[in-house]
Amino acid sequence: QVQLVESGGGLVQAGGSLRLSCAASGRTFSSSAMGWFRQAPGEKREFVAAISWNGGSTYYADSVKGRFTISRDNAKNTVYLQMNSLKPEDTAVYYCAARTYYSGNYRGPDVYNYWGQGTQVTVSS
Repeated sequence: QVQLVESGGGLVQAGGSLRLSCAASGRTFSSSAMGWFRQAPGEKREFVAAISWNGGSTYYADSVKGRFTISRDNAKNTVYLQMNSLKPEDTAVYYCAARTYYSGNYRGPDVYNYWGQGTQVTVSS
């Protein structure tokens, strides 16, 4: 069992930065792939970024590549999403997700078996 709690969301002006954190409980965090997804009102949940269990591989949606950075600290059971150069279209609820089994798919929401409650990110123009 893994419980995930996101924090760090808020209101920021376009061009600004935020860092999201996702604190995980449970003994499987260090062996779990982690992902960030987001969902805007009326839209489907979409992939943002993912990281392998040891941080050796990272994956990004084209829309955030070069602006967002995912990282993890297994000693702290925490995964981060550093978001720079934020745009109004980045406005959404951001969710942290964990995948506790092996899969080569990091981008599909269906492969993640644990989810946090989400944190709101609002970017004003």
